[in-house]
Amino acid sequence: MSESPPTTPVCYRHPGRETYVRCTRCDRPICPDCMREASVGHQCPECVNEGRRTVRPARTAFGGGTAGRHGYVTKGIIALNVLVMLLSIASDRGGDAALGGSGFGGLMGGGTPLTNWGSVLGLAVLPDGTLGGIAEGQWYRLVTAMFLHYGVIHLLLNMWVLWVLGRSLEANLGPLRFGALYLVAGLGGNVAAYLFSAQNAPTAGASTAVYGLFAALLIIERKLGRDISRIIPILVINLVFTLTVPGISIPGHLGGLVVGGAMAAVLAYAPRGRRTLVQAVGGAIILLILLGLVLFRTAQLLS
Repeated sequence: MSESPPTTPVCYRHPGRETYVRCTRCDRPICPDCMREASVGHQCPECVNEGRRTVRPARTAFGGGTAGRHGYVTKGIIALNVLVMLLSIASDRGGDAALGGSGFGGLMGGGTPLTNWGSVLGLAVLPDGTLGGIAEGQWYRLVTAMFLHYGVIHLLLNMWVLWVLGRSLEANLGPLRFGALYLVAGLGGNVAAYLFSAQNAPTAGASTAVYGLFAALLIIERKLGRDISRIIPILVINLVFTLTVPGISIPGHLGGLVVGGAMAAVLAYAPRGRRTLVQAVGGAIILLILLGLVLFRTAQLLS
């Protein structure tokens, strides 16, 4: 009785192709078109896809995504601020905002219809003769004000600092956490401006959020065990600038500094086992406190 000749293995995905190469994971025959190079030998496409699903994505030390190293959120915030500045200039028929207007060396610039609409304002008579402000229900001002600026110089100074601080923080925190930090810090500064500024004094600018980034950088770098001595002098200079230059919102800057620091502490010191939950709850608590302060100030102005 004659023995049957041995059969040559064929690719499991392409039955008409003979092959002697097998997937190192599932041991099925694979042809050159199906081979995916692995650390040892080759794998089939199905095993490669399965492996990708089981590998956890890389995370930063604070639980964020590594896409933050590209600085997309920082660049997006800068682009948004520049766009709003262009809209603000376009809304100003006299062209005063484009040149910087009045103020210390043009730093604070001139107001425009857009800044009148979106700046932090407690309660006052608006240019059109109507009564407006946060106390009148215009709560959107607490958000819009952090994207408005009084003149181009005001914008450029804030965007330069944001570019320097934002990329480092976004790389360490990840895009989502950095974005949350920026918004919470900016909101905190605007709430402080609402609380402690004259009810008819408008304020605007990204500096409320930027000062929060200063505090956050100190906390994050300290948590990572890095030297913070180079950051402190820059922060001190900016604080002196805030306290001595006329027209700058001291409550807004200091409020952003404090709230930004608090949010950064939540992000940095959340326990690893429940990090995301603690970070989310901590951020929510900060927002609730800010909400309570806004309600308190509103009741005070309307009483």
